[in-house]
Amino acid sequence: MKEKMQATGKYDCIRLGNQLCFPLYACAKAVVRHYRRPLEELGLTYTQYLVMMVLWEYGGMTESELGSFVHLDSGTLTPLLKRLEKQGLINRIRPNTNERKLFLFLTEEGEALKERAITIPDAVQGSIDLPEEDLIQLKSLLDRALIKMEG
Repeated sequence: MKEKMQATGKYDCIRLGNQLCFPLYACAKAVVRHYRRPLEELGLTYTQYLVMMVLWEYGGMTESELGSFVHLDSGTLTPLLKRLEKQGLINRIRPNTNERKLFLFLTEEGEALKERAITIPDAVQGSIDLPEEDLIQLKSLLDRALIKMEG
């Protein structure tokens, strides 16, 4: 029994219950799951919704600028942007002067979707059942952690 207790101590660092990454991962999956149904009504996935929110807020930009906002690399972003273009929500334009840059612009349909999207926050409100001050603190901590991890 003593060996088992010592072995447990030695391996505490790799116990799932001791990991910060696991509740972050599980919460992220749960939050995305709560967005699924309301976003289906818009024809968007959660990641597409993030991209559209950035374009609604800032307007046209390059693919690399967008990638910085949503923390996605080109390999992940390119197929997603192609699908949004196929849906008629964005235009992807590569200028003749610099074929390495890809500019993204909302179409009229993409801009119009913004009006329907304003219902999404209300639809998912309460999916994390914590007091408002805890939610504000959680967001602040996660924002700070992200800055530190990327800094």
